[in-house]
Amino acid sequence: MRRFFRPGWLGLHSIAIVLIGIFMLAGWWQLERAQGGNLQSWAYVIEWPMFAIFVVAMWVRMVRDELRGETNADPGTVTPPGAAPSPVIADIDDEDDEELAAYNRRLARLNDEAARP
Repeated sequence: MRRFFRPGWLGLHSIAIVLIGIFMLAGWWQLERAQGGNLQSWAYVIEWPMFAIFVVAMWVRMVRDELRGETNADPGTVTPPGAAPSPVIADIDDEDDEELAAYNRRLARLNDEAARP
């Protein structure tokens, strides 16, 4: 849980809190305007709290992704940010089908070429 108290995460937490506060205040302001006779503001009374709910949902998703990312990763494997995880290559018995064997060799060669810097 200490990872959520690092500077990057503290910044994300504070941005989420500020956005939720702003959106709820904007919704309250629109509610006052709507009660004053502005019919268009009734739509905004619903819209601004929905933005706040969206911020909460994205924050929860980011926390879940962070927790899953560490538990699913191998401890010895380091994946650079933005890089796709390496594919899992299954052993396929292709000795009966020469065309499939050739295709699998070609895919393996292309994968090796793509992995080289």
